Amino acid sequence: MKRRHLLSNAAMGGAIATAVVACGRTSSGPGVQAGSLPRIRWQMATSWPKTLDTIFGGAQSVCDRVAAMTDGRFQITPFAAGELAPGLQVLDAVQSGSVQCGHTAGYYYIGKNPAFAFATALPFGLNGQQQNAWLYQGGGLELMQKLYADFNIINFPAGNTGVQMGGWFKKQIDSLADLKGLKMRIPGLGGQVMDRLDVNVQVLPGGEIYLALERGAIDAAEWVGPYDDEKLGLQNAAPFYYYPGWWEPGPTLEVLVNRSQWDTLPKEYQEIFKTAAYEANMTMLAKYDHLNSQTLLKLMEGGTQFKPFSEEIMKAAQTASFELYEENASQEPTFKEIYEQWKAFRDRLYQWNAINELSFANFAFKAQ
Repeated sequence: MKRRHLLSNAAMGGAIATAVVACGRTSSGPGVQAGSLPRIRWQMATSWPKTLDTIFGGAQSVCDRVAAMTDGRFQITPFAAGELAPGLQVLDAVQSGSVQCGHTAGYYYIGKNPAFAFATALPFGLNGQQQNAWLYQGGGLELMQKLYADFNIINFPAGNTGVQMGGWFKKQIDSLADLKGLKMRIPGLGGQVMDRLDVNVQVLPGGEIYLALERGAIDAAEWVGPYDDEKLGLQNAAPFYYYPGWWEPGPTLEVLVNRSQWDTLPKEYQEIFKTAAYEANMTMLAKYDHLNSQTLLKLMEGGTQFKPFSEEIMKAAQTASFELYEENASQEPTFKEIYEQWKAFRDRLYQWNAINELSFANFAFKAQ
């Protein structure tokens, strides 16, 4: 893919203006006083409804921490999906400069390049802890920033839900035959794998899932896990709750920043922004583990029927997943570059976690 040229000054003139009021000299050296840094006002588009305090809360957290660490001089206002941009078009809005930054999931944009899936999660890939290891220590973030640079964007991890659930189904799913023709909301490469298993895949933003499921426009839907799913009311639209979410074992959410706008920020603000995103990434994962464990009991008491995917479905999905990766790697150079590095990291980390994590979990979890 050829690197896109940075937007011209004329094009950026049509973007939302960044309000900057200089209050003295700007310096990136030591001992800089707050009063020497500019006042900046940005807007953040998101892919989430405000009712989801965890995911939208991740975006809000970035904004709040940036404001707190700059004594209010750098303020970012987050907006719900549809207010500044449609939920599945946040990348487009940031790329064009119509909004300075956004909070979204990279796998919504695999139509632009399938390699965007690595920014979020791959079926049978990395869990939340492993994903962070790859991004922060294994070279993953550098690879993803190289991809986003082609879209005039710089990205930073800013949230992770942990291993997700497998979704809500109106009828029981016991075999591959039961999946055939099923209308299911599922995005990303997970959706492409389901398509290979003869599922009729739909992609809908979070705020539209309940009505589509309740009215029968779809037969099944995955979202996140007990806490967020219960907030959307999905337990009232379908009785069967399947697990695990093999397509999203540790999905990362991101903040995307228009690169031209990013380059105008003082170095201090850039470092503060990166720190705020890092905090949001770590905090969200901890928050989900806490809230999901509580809501799980509530759903059980409310009559939700929890079901594991059958061995037949799991094996078929895993086979289809890696066939898809190999096909993408043979067709898209960027995907191939990231996939080969990611897979080597995954194989090595799986070997280690099979010894330490899995052995512990196999004993301790069964004792409950």
